[in-house]
Amino acid sequence: MWTDGRYFLQAEAEMDCNWILMKKGEEGVPSSTEWMISVLEGTQDAKVGAYPFLLGSSSWDYYEENLSKEHINITKTSEDLIGNIWTTGRPAVPNSPINALPNQFSGKHWQRKMADMHEAMAEKNVDVMVVTGLDETAWLLNARAEDILYTPVFLSYIIVDRKMNNTILYIKDHVTKLTSEPTDKATTLKLFEHLNTGRSGSCVGKTGYCVEVLEYEPDAVTRKMESLVGRSTKVWISPFCNYALYSLIPEDKRVQENTPACVQKARKNPIEKRGMINSHVRDAVALITFMAKLEKEVKEGKHWTELSAAEDLAKHRGDQKYNRGLSFETISSSGSNGAVIHYAPSNLTDKAITTREMYLLDSGGQYLDGTTDVTRTFHFGSRTDFEKECYTLVLKGYIDLASVRFLKTSFGPYGRELDILARRPLWNSGLNYRHGTGHGIGMYLGVHEGPARIGMTGKQPSYDHPIEEGQFFSDEPGYYEDGQFGVRIESIMMAKKMDLKYKFPNSEFLGFETITLVPLEPNLIKYEMLSKDQIDWLNEYHKKIQDTIGPLLINTDKVAYDWLTRRTGGITHSVNVAVKNMAPFNHIVILLTLTLLCVVGNFEDIFL
Repeated sequence: MWTDGRYFLQAEAEMDCNWILMKKGEEGVPSSTEWMISVLEGTQDAKVGAYPFLLGSSSWDYYEENLSKEHINITKTSEDLIGNIWTTGRPAVPNSPINALPNQFSGKHWQRKMADMHEAMAEKNVDVMVVTGLDETAWLLNARAEDILYTPVFLSYIIVDRKMNNTILYIKDHVTKLTSEPTDKATTLKLFEHLNTGRSGSCVGKTGYCVEVLEYEPDAVTRKMESLVGRSTKVWISPFCNYALYSLIPEDKRVQENTPACVQKARKNPIEKRGMINSHVRDAVALITFMAKLEKEVKEGKHWTELSAAEDLAKHRGDQKYNRGLSFETISSSGSNGAVIHYAPSNLTDKAITTREMYLLDSGGQYLDGTTDVTRTFHFGSRTDFEKECYTLVLKGYIDLASVRFLKTSFGPYGRELDILARRPLWNSGLNYRHGTGHGIGMYLGVHEGPARIGMTGKQPSYDHPIEEGQFFSDEPGYYEDGQFGVRIESIMMAKKMDLKYKFPNSEFLGFETITLVPLEPNLIKYEMLSKDQIDWLNEYHKKIQDTIGPLLINTDKVAYDWLTRRTGGITHSVNVAVKNMAPFNHIVILLTLTLLCVVGNFEDIFL
């Protein structure tokens, strides 16, 4: 079993001794291709089989290229062999109702989006486009469902036939879904009304853009594809499609790159931008209210665990306007569990949250007007100098990426060119983290969204895309000490044009606006390690949180408001310089002074 650094610890903990864990990228660990070659070496007419609907086209091409050098063929199996033997304990195929997403949230009618698809196809002289990404389909048709846990999409394929001005949507139980009453109160339209189609899915007699809706069957999609490929000049398909569909398109007719749905979905329109910002405000209220309660009760000695915290936070989010659940399984991790990058608490691993260990909380919500994803690391008691140093190094990288300004050009920049900003403080100290620095995020869609991303890559992937105005990204550097603790700080940022002091001729500069409004952990910051610019950014960010979230809490939850106020007090650069230059004697004097002041006031208030 091969996996990357995000899952090394989890895989070791969850797999029994029947498995061999291959840590991708580690020295001496063969790739899956190298391993297959070693196993099949010397075998005449060796073949590797794979079910083409369950393997991506790029993976297939990679295997084929490398295996063929050793005279090994990769071949399609006609059936899913694992599926044939997985007969017990297998979930049913997802089949949830599909609801229309009103224009007040989507910002653009799906028919206008379809016209944009036709325009993009015409520019590339493409007759047919196959949409295989579930989030692309949901965005394109302004429709949402619950077929995938935490992600409001539905099993589907779309074929857009520009020549015949015909769009075909394949979904399960299509007639029932078309005619059923909506299950989300946000809309009053039945699906057939929303898609401008007949009750059976037919477009006969319809004018304007209409979606023909047929039953979801992979064989039906491939048969339709075969007929369209024969009469088409070019066919557009995503880099993330399965090999079954990809192999139906001859190379001279194939356009395989990010679809216009993928690119336009990531570039949020004005209403989507406003919705994303508003949803993060409500999400911050939920998270701050919960965290104030948690810290207070943990310090009072009340029993909290990773699971009880995750469950309580979900209730706080559920109370917020437009909430439609979580955007992923909450990573609520105390102490050593925080070192497991994608940890999920269970009855077997559930640890208490105490004042003795760090607590890493990575969580998010789905709202009709946005998707959120935020990570904060806390410590409610006595922390070590190493823990503070690690947290501060992560914070420095987080701030440096959030505050960068960059020149927009015809060839970039790409996220891989900015990744070093977040890693540099850690690298300078000999530390690192085994995951990307930033991912795109959808508008009431996937918490992870392409095509652009921020991370280290080797060879430039074909799907990579420059950073553009209106895209939203996470900013999430981290550090993980195996068996001890984990640190991660994550906020969502919006790429936007920047109005800077000077204007270089014929140039445009972009930067990021942080829209997550949850304060950082002062108990873990070594302020003397921060530069003046970093302190200025931190003060400005915390003031924005106080000005935006404070008024929403001051009359509703005093505990949360006080918690917020304590964490958003400013620090001056002169104080920071003084701390850096303190002699040991001065440390003692200040400590004694603060101890005396504790008699008449709250230590945290005095310090801040």
